[in-house]
Amino acid sequence: MAIGNDERLRRAVSAIAQPLTGAPTDFDRVLERIGDASCVLIGEASHGTHEFYRLRALLTRRLIEEKGFAAVSAEADWPDAYRVNRYVHGGGGDGDAVESLADFKRFPAWMWRNADVLDFVGWLRAHNEGLPAAAQVGFYGLDLYSLHGSIAAVLEYLDREDPEAARRARDRYACFEDIAEEPQRYGYAVAFGFSEGCEDAVVRQLVELQRSRDERLRKDGLVAADEFFHAEQNARVVANAERYYRSMFGGRVSSWNLRDQHMADTFAALRVRLGERRGEPAKLVVWAHNSHVGDARASEVGAAGEHTLGQLVRQRHPADTVLIGFTTHTGTVTAASDWGGPAERMRVRPSLPGSYERLFHELGLPGFYLDLRDLGEAAGGLVEPRLHRAIGVIYHPRTERMSHYFETRLPQQYDAVFHLDQTRALEPLERTARWDRAEAPETYPSGV
Repeated sequence: MAIGNDERLRRAVSAIAQPLTGAPTDFDRVLERIGDASCVLIGEASHGTHEFYRLRALLTRRLIEEKGFAAVSAEADWPDAYRVNRYVHGGGGDGDAVESLADFKRFPAWMWRNADVLDFVGWLRAHNEGLPAAAQVGFYGLDLYSLHGSIAAVLEYLDREDPEAARRARDRYACFEDIAEEPQRYGYAVAFGFSEGCEDAVVRQLVELQRSRDERLRKDGLVAADEFFHAEQNARVVANAERYYRSMFGGRVSSWNLRDQHMADTFAALRVRLGERRGEPAKLVVWAHNSHVGDARASEVGAAGEHTLGQLVRQRHPADTVLIGFTTHTGTVTAASDWGGPAERMRVRPSLPGSYERLFHELGLPGFYLDLRDLGEAAGGLVEPRLHRAIGVIYHPRTERMSHYFETRLPQQYDAVFHLDQTRALEPLERTARWDRAEAPETYPSGV
């Protein structure tokens, strides 16, 4: 890996880095970069860092207030996020923002059941109060893990609207009855020939629901249209989740690509639906991990055949998409040691030499914003491949190089990046003994 003259590169990056002070003006430059773009994807270098969530929420608030963005679409399951969506629109049966987050039960619950998301949901509910229904801002999920939750949502809708159609749906979805709450068992059984699978049944159910669209939408009002869209999207989640769990035993690339394709298609469906609702093209924000937001074509995972949500959106809307990443050098993070394990507050090891994170740390700034489309003398050095860290819901410090770094070309992966040199762990709404046993350090900027 060619690093080049790092001292000269550090000086060049320092000259264009905009220090973060905690003031509202910190976002002025990125808002200029966004301009009139209607697809803004904002990442995170981990699923458990307070500063990433807090900065992303503050930037999103300005996009909603100043640029008319219509919704947040998050790396979250559709039915769980839709409960939040009902709450922020003033509907549903939840009395407060905490209750609206109650369906986020699947591991890792802290990813959405945390103090920063709670604050944003409360703000969004207050923002929507008094606005016409069509002008209110929503909160939606892009992911496909909610096989059972989405089945339940389809049946709930059809029980209310068409009991005979509900009976047919139950007959089709009965194919999954033996897998309880472990859809991986379904994928294993199909992959190794122990089951014929449910593909035909879930596709037939989705097609039947879609064919009934015109008839069901003859009812007046936004509510009827929104509820049908919710049911249709859940039926699509079931169909794609079935494919996803079958693909898990065919290799990482196929399952990864299916998931990100589903997220990109859900994003596209939301743009159409919210555009119809508002009577004008809808602007959407995405909240997801850097590994989904960044353009895979700039990284080693792209060379291995993976594509990403950010890449797919950028390819569909090349002049209308802005991808924003986050980096950090050290601090603490909320993560688990193993899949399904309890939330822990872990120490993040200092970034590795030869990484973008280490280069940014060596600038000596507590935090800064960098426009990757206006690099000047720094362009040549930054475009050379370097290591880039990604911490998901699992963190393995002892194998960090192998587990959490990959090579990329940052200016091609994102349009802009925020670097917070020292960060602290996201605060889960349910704090475990493992999370509480270590005190997190004070971090900067304290205002964000």
